[in-house]
This record gives sequence, C-alpha cells and structure tokens, in this order.
Amino acid sequence: MLEVISDMIYKIDNAIWGWWLIILLFGTHIFMTFKTHFIQWKSITKGIKLSVTKDPDAEGEVSNFGALTTALAATIGTGNIVGVGTAIALGGPGAVLWCWLSGVFGIATKYAESLIAVKYRVKKRDGRMQGGAMYALSRGLKWQPLGKILGMIFAVFAGFASFGIGCATQVNAIANVVQANTSVPKWFVGVVVAILTAFVIFGGIKSISNVCEKLVPFMAIFYVIGCVIILCINYDYIIPAIITICRLAFQPGAAAGGLVGTGIMMAMRYGIARGLFSNESGMGSAPIAAAAAQTRNPVRQALVSSTGTFWDTVVVCLMTGLTLVSTIMKNPAINANEISDGGILTTLAFGQIPYLGPIILTLGIICFAYSTVLGWAYYGERAVEYFSGKKGLIPYRVLYIVVAAIAPVVTLDVVWALADILNALMAIPNLLAVILLSNVISKETKKYINDLDKWDEADVPIVDD
Repeated sequence: MLEVISDMIYKIDNAIWGWWLIILLFGTHIFMTFKTHFIQWKSITKGIKLSVTKDPDAEGEVSNFGALTTALAATIGTGNIVGVGTAIALGGPGAVLWCWLSGVFGIATKYAESLIAVKYRVKKRDGRMQGGAMYALSRGLKWQPLGKILGMIFAVFAGFASFGIGCATQVNAIANVVQANTSVPKWFVGVVVAILTAFVIFGGIKSISNVCEKLVPFMAIFYVIGCVIILCINYDYIIPAIITICRLAFQPGAAAGGLVGTGIMMAMRYGIARGLFSNESGMGSAPIAAAAAQTRNPVRQALVSSTGTFWDTVVVCLMTGLTLVSTIMKNPAINANEISDGGILTTLAFGQIPYLGPIILTLGIICFAYSTVLGWAYYGERAVEYFSGKKGLIPYRVLYIVVAAIAPVVTLDVVWALADILNALMAIPNLLAVILLSNVISKETKKYINDLDKWDEADVPIVDD
C-alpha cells in the first residue's frame, strides 16, 4: 500500500514539474526583471545597505534585518546543501547553472512579491502586522471573488507546505547527519528538535526573529568558509567544473569523475525545482516575513527582501555546486550517477578537509535546517490564521512540533517529493498575484525607488482577529 502511495506521489511530482510550470516560474522571473527595469542592480547596490539600516519609526513588528534573517533562516536550509547535491545527482552538473540562473532572475520576483506583501498588509487589533500573497490577492485584485479564492488556496497550501519543506525534510536531515557522526538515535534527535522548536515558536515572530538574527549570519559564514577551503583543495578543477556545469546545462554528455549530463530538460527540471526549494523566489513564503518589517514604504522592504535570494542562491548555492562538481571531477571513484542522495555527495566533498570537514558539515546542516524549521513555523502560522483564525494557531503549533518529533523516521525521498508538489501548488497562485499586480509593482517602484526615505501615504488598515 505504501509503495502504491509513493509511486502516486512521484507521478504527481513529475506531472506538476513539467515544462508548463518551469515556463511559468522562470518566465515570471524574466518578465519581472524587465518590468522592474533590472531591479537586481538596485537590490545589490541599495538593498544590502538597507538590510542593516534600522527604521524604528516605521510601522511593523521587527526590524528590516530581523525580517530578512527570518526569511533567510527559512530559505537557507538543507536545499542549499542536500538539495543542490540531489539536483546534481538527478539532473547532472548542468542543474547547478539553472539553479543559479533561477536565483539571479528570481531576485526580481522576490522583490515583486515582497512589495505587494507590504503594500497590502493589514494590522490586527493587538498590533501584529500580517501580509503575504493571500492578502495581496484578496485586497489587491480588482475582481474580489477571484482574489479571495486564490488567497485562500495559497494559504491552505502554505499551511500544509510548512510541514514538508519547513519541518519534516529539515529535521530528517538533522537526524541523518547526527546519526552518521555519532551514536545518537534518530528518534532522540527528533524529540530534542521538537522541544527546542516549541520553546521558540510559542514566543511568536519577535522570538523567532531574535534567534534568527544571531544564528543566520554565523551559520552562513561558517559554511561558506568550509566551501572556500574545499575549493582551495580543488583549485585545479574549478575552471573545468565551471565549463562542465555550463556545457551540460544544455546538452547530454559525460565528464570527468562519472559526471553525466542528461540534457536540458532534466537539468532545468531539477535545477529550477531545487532553486525554488532553496531561494523560494516566486513561492510567496518570504513575503510573509517581509510584511512584518518596520518599513516606511513597500519598495524599501522589497529591496531588503530581494537580497535574500542573492545570498541564498547566487552565493551559497553556487559555492555548494562548485564544491561538489569539482570534488567529483577530482575524485573519479565518486560515481555521482549511482548516488541519488545529495547529502552523501556533500559528505564526501567535505570529507576532503581533514578532521574539521565532517564537523563543519554537521554543524552547517544542523544550523541551516533548524533555522528553516523556525522560519517556516512562522509562515505556516500566518497561513493557518488567515483561513482558520487565531483558534487554529495552538493546534497548528502542536501538530508542527509532533511532525518535527516523528520526521526522523519518515522516508526522505517521499518527503522531498511531497515538498516539491506543495512548493509548486503554493507558487501558482503567488505567481498569478505577481503577474496580475505587475502594473502596481511597476508604479510603486517608480514612485519610491529614487527616494527610499519617502513615507507611504496609505495607512495600514486595522482588521479584527
């Protein structure tokens, strides 16, 4: 029975992640790049500076940096480590290029979805600020019935997705890496993570952002240093790795170290899918955190949020991809085609660093995965509150903690496939919101981009809980 269910999940996953969704996702990235006049440049030149600039007089619950690190906590997870490795194993090294391109162009989509999340956010009677694709759809679209339906669909899928992409896959990864390096049983890891998660998520967005502000910078720098050390070890294979990645992104063929490119379709399918899993541009999740930020206008916070995709995919995923491909090319004994688990590929790569390699990888996966658990707990809460009210929050938190506890004993392949499906189902209504409100995004950008200190004239509406 379980095998039948698993086969069905895999078939649904393959059907959803066909050409049509790749065109919708990547097409939206390109469309918004032109619609915002290549906002990527402003994101790097202005967004990074704004991300560490406080705006305490503006409305919101957390600082710009707190909202960014909460979003980064949710996005910089196992997708950057295990996900990239899985993309290489299943789609060939060419998947790295498509993953990276999805990040470069995805900056524009992350900017766009964050802008409308802030523009159409609302304030609860108790002062909590809430927004996201569900509010952008229900408040932004002129045809209200369609907007409310799409908003509800997004919220439902986001609520369910949090258990997969945000919780089960992450805790499973933590349990696997801990068991591989210690004698601690998986079930115990699940219980510990569940308890730690409970302490934080019951404190709300401020508690989550406080933890993420301290954890995210440390974990990202720590992991990147590990990748740099490996690339120094593999220095003579860096250029060949880049050439191989670019060549096999568009054609089938073989390369050194047992690397095989399966063609453009498979490279795009796994590269863009893992790119979405990694940077979440177009999925509509990060804007939920952006809506809680203290910001004087939508463009200001949208620029800050868009830098998350830059750090996540353009930097961290690229480092992981180069690290893995150069390692496989340097060590022909590693047959990437016989290894479908991206975590194994990454473990072999970090094993090149004597003594410290496994420690860096273990701590990296634990920190990345745990931070994602926290960030997605907040996303899921906001989605559940949207379609069920505050009465659904306690049951959601309890169920989230239960999933964290049992995740280590769940089959990872099925969980990844479910996460892919739910990611796509979240992305569809969110991408529609971005496309249908693209004129609003363009107008707001022109209004504020050259005067980011300008205040938004519109008041945030207060709504009942």
